[in-house]
Amino acid sequence: MTEERWFDEEIMDILDKQAVRLGEGLRQDEAIHRLEVWGHNELPEGKREPAIIKFLKHFHDVLIYVLLAAAIITVVLGHYIDTIVILAVVVINAAIGYIQQNKAEKALDSIRDMLSIKAAVLRSGKRIEILATELVPGDLVYLRAGDKVPADMRLAEEANLLVEESSLTGESEAVEKQTDKLPADTVLGDRTNMVFAGTSIASGSGIGIVTATGGSTELGKISSAMESVEKLQTPLLKQTAQFGKRISMIIVLCAIGMFFIGYSFHDYATAELLLAIIGLTVAAIPEGLPAVLSIILALGVQTMAGKNAIVRNLPSVETLGAVTVICSDKTGTLTKNEMTATSVILSDGEIQASGVGYSPEGTLKLNGKKVYLTDHPRLMKFLSCVKTVNDAHLLKDAKGNWAVSGGATEGCLLTLVEKADQSVEKLPVLSKIPFDSSYKYMAALVEEQGSKWIYVKGAPEKLLKMVPEKEHVEWEAKIAEHAKRGERLLGAAVKQVDYHIDEIGHEDMESGFEFLGLAGIIDPPREEVIESIAQCKQAGIRVKMITGDHKETAVAIGSQLGIGDGLKAIEGRELDGLNSRELEAAALEYDIFARTSPTNKLQLVEALQAQGQVCAMTGDGVNDAPALKRADIGIAMGIKGTEVSKEAAEMVLVDDNFSTIVNAVKEGRRVYDNLKKTILFILPTNVSEGLLIFVSILFGTTIPLTPVQILWVNMITAVTISLAIAFEKLEPGTMERPPRKAQSPLLSGYYIFRIVFASTIIGGGILWMNSVLESRGYEQGILQTMTLQALVISQLLYLFNCRSERRFALNRDFFSNKAAFIVSVILLVVQLAVTYVPFMNILLGTEPIALGYWVWPLLIGLSVFIIVELEKWLMRSMERVGKRSKTNQTKHG
Repeated sequence: MTEERWFDEEIMDILDKQAVRLGEGLRQDEAIHRLEVWGHNELPEGKREPAIIKFLKHFHDVLIYVLLAAAIITVVLGHYIDTIVILAVVVINAAIGYIQQNKAEKALDSIRDMLSIKAAVLRSGKRIEILATELVPGDLVYLRAGDKVPADMRLAEEANLLVEESSLTGESEAVEKQTDKLPADTVLGDRTNMVFAGTSIASGSGIGIVTATGGSTELGKISSAMESVEKLQTPLLKQTAQFGKRISMIIVLCAIGMFFIGYSFHDYATAELLLAIIGLTVAAIPEGLPAVLSIILALGVQTMAGKNAIVRNLPSVETLGAVTVICSDKTGTLTKNEMTATSVILSDGEIQASGVGYSPEGTLKLNGKKVYLTDHPRLMKFLSCVKTVNDAHLLKDAKGNWAVSGGATEGCLLTLVEKADQSVEKLPVLSKIPFDSSYKYMAALVEEQGSKWIYVKGAPEKLLKMVPEKEHVEWEAKIAEHAKRGERLLGAAVKQVDYHIDEIGHEDMESGFEFLGLAGIIDPPREEVIESIAQCKQAGIRVKMITGDHKETAVAIGSQLGIGDGLKAIEGRELDGLNSRELEAAALEYDIFARTSPTNKLQLVEALQAQGQVCAMTGDGVNDAPALKRADIGIAMGIKGTEVSKEAAEMVLVDDNFSTIVNAVKEGRRVYDNLKKTILFILPTNVSEGLLIFVSILFGTTIPLTPVQILWVNMITAVTISLAIAFEKLEPGTMERPPRKAQSPLLSGYYIFRIVFASTIIGGGILWMNSVLESRGYEQGILQTMTLQALVISQLLYLFNCRSERRFALNRDFFSNKAAFIVSVILLVVQLAVTYVPFMNILLGTEPIALGYWVWPLLIGLSVFIIVELEKWLMRSMERVGKRSKTNQTKHG
């Protein structure tokens, strides 16, 4: 029953199929029977795992297993500080994953909360109120202004019924409803003889026949889609997962190999050898990296929040830097969502109105010159008509912002009138024909200058039927011309009537009118969005507009914004007829998608992702939730967005402005660049420490650092100087390069070279220092302290190498990052305490050293800094030579 298309059938046929009569409704016993068959009118809950199981699943990772194994061995060996730190990192990572998982379930709960609680129905000839959960297909439901629609229904009766469907379709205008059957290919947004669960009645009244309840409603389908949609991992999570597996395998193999070498070829005691192997494992695993990455992402979140973009989970910050396609709603995001009358088209000219929105600021001009109403009596008549035949009111709040009470179209006409050079009177209405969607006009009888007139405004095609046929050709041409620009048109006409008439009806509207003119109305594009879209193009990001508007309007608005070619667009019904391969091709080919249905957005996201695109999707309605969840980054509207869309999205725009997305992309690219620089900085610490222990075991020499000292170096650099890179500003040219490829590895070939190169310099320099000092008879405690300080100072100076990948460290932005200098001072103070405070000496096994001993650690650190800067200079030179060579080949080719 609920699978049928009810909108393309006659009411009597539907009543027969549902076995119900308009005057009686369902019998109570039949309603109980149907409730048993169809179930309660509520959205089904998905299966939920116990919280503890969900939490424990986040420990299922190879790198976590290695860390847990290391923690167990440190417990056995009595190194409890190592154990605590390792376990803390593991638990924090699991907690972050658990919190992210819970958000999807909250989104589903938000959808369930949208359903109405009670409904007024006709059963056994009596009007009664029941719980909305007890509604069944075939019930006759009374609808009135303010009600929330409890189920999907086909309308049997309606009286001036307007339904607010933005929660379902995302479109801001209330929809006029009617009862006639529609063509079989009518898309969801055009099914004006249906009302849907979760929407609300804006005005008027009606009676609906329930056609679908619970999970079978359009809202229920969205809920099911939310549960079935697979949430993709962000590029960073994929890369770090892959990186973790590789590094885990290398560490385990190295540890086994080193244990075998140490046990077979050297005379290490088993406990000492195990301790050394644990030292190697702890040294090689960047245990501080997850915490540092989370902090850098959190700082990115904080920065974005200050720019009106609230990011709901940390990895989404860096996803923005990889976005290749932004799919955006039109209304309120690309446009202001404030209807504006920009022109008045008269028979003898077109008058332009400046200003946007509902603020009555602006002027009326003809050919660039200000218009005076005394010189244009026809314009005066037009303005008088649209002000008199109008039920809206302009309002100004305490902050000076203008808004409209009533219809948006009528409100913008009042604003238009206020822009005239003199006040236009709203005439007293003697009789009135209210607007109705069946005849699409509104009329008023007024008295003016001793005569009586009928003013009418409404759809131009309806008003043309009231005027002489000889005027049709001229006005039809004007209507067609302005419709192609994406303007909504509203006409005005007037007729003088006998002075004795006191009341008007539809019979008075059939003929004899003079067509006064047309108002051209648009939802104006946001000025800043045009520049933002241009920036996206420069950054290699395509912007696609997905809207419920008609194709002509969408193309016109797209052309103004710089989206598409001003010609091509595809409608939702065309997308529905494509197979998966054709859909993927269309998703790439077209930039404007019009008259889209709730499922089209999800289809487009999946099609784009199948083509390797990293997709950002904006949305505000309930219907957008599955697409927002599926997108690589879903972006919900903070002002007009529903709670469901906000819960499903990773990012919420406080100002509903597309330009905020572009600013967030910039921040995402900055964050990702800084993440990579952080990895480039941290890993040489781990590799160089591992190298020290690896070489020591290989040659059977004394281990230069204890596991506690190794852990100290890892953690102190991670929580101090490595965080400084998070504050590096956007590098020049970042928004001029194309988005990074989602499948690109976290560590490029150059990054791997740099890590090995820097690790070899640090590790090799310290091994050389150790061999020289050991030959001179330095004590083990002194030697370990100098080794620890050499590692830390090398990392401190290497930090300034890593602030830029290619540019010299000593550039004009050297002092731009104050955090780098603050954490450097903190680190030096802490390291002095490690060397000279007795408590720290006992905890870490260090010893106070004479001032002259600091020369060696400083020498190692400065050597690292200078050599890495020389390597950067050499790489830049090679790149320039390569570019010149390619240019010459192109010229001669």
